[in-house]
Amino acid sequence: MRNYYISIILIVICVASQRSLLKSQNPDSKASGKEGIIAAGPSASVKAGLLMLNHGGNAVDAAAAVIFNLAVSDYGLFCIGGEVPFMFYESGKKKVIVFNGMGSAPLDPEAIAWYYQNGIPKSGIKSATVPSAVSTVLTALEIKGTMSFEEIIKPTLSILDSNKKEWHRNFAVTLRKLVESEKNTAGSREDRIRAARDRFYKGDIADELNTYYLSSGAFLRKSDLVAHKTIIEEPVSVKYKELTVYKCNTWTQGPVLLQSLKILENFNLKSMGFFSPDYIHVTAEAMKLAYADRDKYYGDPSFVNVPLRSLISDQYAKIRYPLIDMKTASPEIRPGDPLNMKALGGPGEYRPGEKGTTTCVVIDKWGNVVAATPSANPEYGICESLGIAHNTRLSSLNTEIGHPNSIAPGKRPRITLTPTIVLKDDNPYLAMSVAGGDMQDQVSLQLFLDVAEFGMIPEEVIGSPRFYTHHIEDSFNPSPDPSVRRGKLSALDIYSTDKSVIDNLRGRGHIMSIVKGAIAHPVMIYTDQVTGISYAATQKGKKCGAADDNK
Repeated sequence: MRNYYISIILIVICVASQRSLLKSQNPDSKASGKEGIIAAGPSASVKAGLLMLNHGGNAVDAAAAVIFNLAVSDYGLFCIGGEVPFMFYESGKKKVIVFNGMGSAPLDPEAIAWYYQNGIPKSGIKSATVPSAVSTVLTALEIKGTMSFEEIIKPTLSILDSNKKEWHRNFAVTLRKLVESEKNTAGSREDRIRAARDRFYKGDIADELNTYYLSSGAFLRKSDLVAHKTIIEEPVSVKYKELTVYKCNTWTQGPVLLQSLKILENFNLKSMGFFSPDYIHVTAEAMKLAYADRDKYYGDPSFVNVPLRSLISDQYAKIRYPLIDMKTASPEIRPGDPLNMKALGGPGEYRPGEKGTTTCVVIDKWGNVVAATPSANPEYGICESLGIAHNTRLSSLNTEIGHPNSIAPGKRPRITLTPTIVLKDDNPYLAMSVAGGDMQDQVSLQLFLDVAEFGMIPEEVIGSPRFYTHHIEDSFNPSPDPSVRRGKLSALDIYSTDKSVIDNLRGRGHIMSIVKGAIAHPVMIYTDQVTGISYAATQKGKKCGAADDNK
């Protein structure tokens, strides 16, 4: 692979040298309380989750209600045939687990051969993975929830019964089939929820999906649905000072945030000053190093041996951080060699956004936490008779033979979706979900540092400036041609801009630009461990609410 020299593009919202001058944007929504908090998509989804909390449900029950509701209230950013990485902190056990919420490529080797010959479409049913969201949410509800599917689905059925869109009626019928299976099954609550899931993946719903697949030219089959399982995994984590930061494994981009933190731990960020030129520069350069490793090494860990332990180790960070020149922005893509513990590992890889993702973060009155990132990029392949739309997530795989993220039968794509849970002394501290493709972990990193280094609360964090480097592979256009992004300038100008900071960064070699727009769409919940009060804030059309306010 040729070593391309790509200049950094920093997208900046409100550059100023003093934090007091930067709080120019108010959060779209904020809430606080002790009885439970939800930060998610539209208000309908937040209300659905709060209803569960106010009826005695826990964080998983509320998140399940939110996510199913998002498939209707935030349709276009998420659909029921989409995907949802789902992290859960259980207060009683003081442990974080992950429900692997990503579906896989078709199992048929002939289908995979077709993709290598013709490429992976960006939209339509041939770009769909096995629909995974139903399995993910029902598995979490079965194992860690307390309520029935019938209870958590009521708010969604209320919207669907209004029949505002043509597909609502058919989707309502499909959901009621799941309720029917749950009610008609003998046994425990868990047995009944499992029966509902099985009807979707093994029963008459799967049969009808198979008929649609055959008629639409899809490569998916009922056998793919039957084979699908939601894997329950250990999260990946690092310590950052007194905090433990948890992410999903390398079937997401999540560990790139952990790598960035381990590099930045070698610098005194607080002394640099919030959003100072030094802070922006070093954070951007650390992310460039971490993302170079993401693009070279990350893939579905069930298929490839990712050297993850080495990538997030203190030893590797110690040999990587000296590559950062505080006076000059690097124009190179510089993956390291974690296997041999070398700072540089040969030529970097570069492949030249995401249209659809929403958010869900919940904490309940017992201190259980869910951080999930539901997503499904249009244009969907839709089974009209069931009202079930499918994702386009196969486009996050590539057809480069031997690459860790290349397509294979039953393989999950390396996705950008990346919820975050942070603990302090094994108790909830911060939970985040961000919509925004490759920006997600860049923004999550900055949200985390705003809290951990500069003492902000969510209301301040959401209204503070952010930046974004394009010096990475585009996860939605895995083309080997770097000219797609070389020299491209993008930025945001929602705030007034401090020209001296811009000029300083340009002087270091960063290509700076200011345009209108938004840098991702985050939601977050911070818990004050002294008072027990949780604080939530959201941006850009997302909403939050407290159970305290809805009794």
